Amino acid sequence: MKAMIIRRISRIEENPTPLEPVILPDPVPGNNEILVRVSACGVCHTELDEIEGRTPPPKFPVVPGHQVVGRVEKNGDGASRFKNGDRVGVAWIFSACGTCPHCLEGKENLCPDFRATGRDANGGYAGYMTVTEDFAHFIPDIFTDAEAAPLLCAGAVGYRSLMLTGLKDGSSLGLTGFGASGHLVIKMVRHLYPGARVYVFARSEEERRFARDLGAVWAGTTEETSPEKLDGIIDTTPAWKPVVEAMKNLKPAGRLVINAIRKEEIDKEYLLRLDYPSHLWMEKEIKSVANVTRRDVEAFLKLAAEIPIKPEIQEYPLEEANKALVELKERKIRGAKVLRI
Repeated sequence: MKAMIIRRISRIEENPTPLEPVILPDPVPGNNEILVRVSACGVCHTELDEIEGRTPPPKFPVVPGHQVVGRVEKNGDGASRFKNGDRVGVAWIFSACGTCPHCLEGKENLCPDFRATGRDANGGYAGYMTVTEDFAHFIPDIFTDAEAAPLLCAGAVGYRSLMLTGLKDGSSLGLTGFGASGHLVIKMVRHLYPGARVYVFARSEEERRFARDLGAVWAGTTEETSPEKLDGIIDTTPAWKPVVEAMKNLKPAGRLVINAIRKEEIDKEYLLRLDYPSHLWMEKEIKSVANVTRRDVEAFLKLAAEIPIKPEIQEYPLEEANKALVELKERKIRGAKVLRI
């Protein structure tokens, strides 16, 4: 099968083609696994984090990609949940132990044995992949393969982030950065909390215009002060600066939810500007999002089909995966980027 692999850590600025095209043997499903013929895979900033060394290191070489959509080609021994031809998706959560206290409490995203698709196991930048059947998800018929792909990460982790803000109808929410996840969150907010007001902080005028088109009541730069103090803010950027800038826009007892696996070290000095009286005083909170659970993915797919949420996408052939990643690094974003496999 055709695949793109990461062999080593490198900087995109120094190595704009970090993914190597290769031919690999088709994988064989093991016990309780399914073989998925991949048709589409979303491109996520997490792939940049893997390539540039900001996540726990993959076991190189590895096939990245964790927003995977395809059809079941074969069942391994003991697998019976899906039949051949069923359309399924695979998200960032590839597996968890199922027996630790976190898993038993429904917090499998915190499991010490959490394994990530495309990092700890080969993912969807390839013709085929295998996954345990319990960690695959039925894809609602309303979505095309390419539309469904970003829902599995940008959508699911956006859903988890939104739930962690504790937002209520009539409240105010800020979004820092407006890429794949941000544009799906605003669609969720408009459906779940129609009286809520959304404010967007983004670097480019194109992103700010896009946010206003989707219903943001205001859109400004990262450094600007929002017209009102906000009940919650979700940060989806790879930088520290938006974290510090966001805190000044929170109400007392407001919460900033950081939706990122890592922040870029190059921007770390900005964190020194975090000022306790102006940024943290009055019981303001900073909370991180760690991974997703299967329940997050299932709940969001159901919600997305009900609304319905149709993400804006830019499609690329698998062979142009490096181009998609470079554009992501350069913040050339409108909606979500998806590879056609």
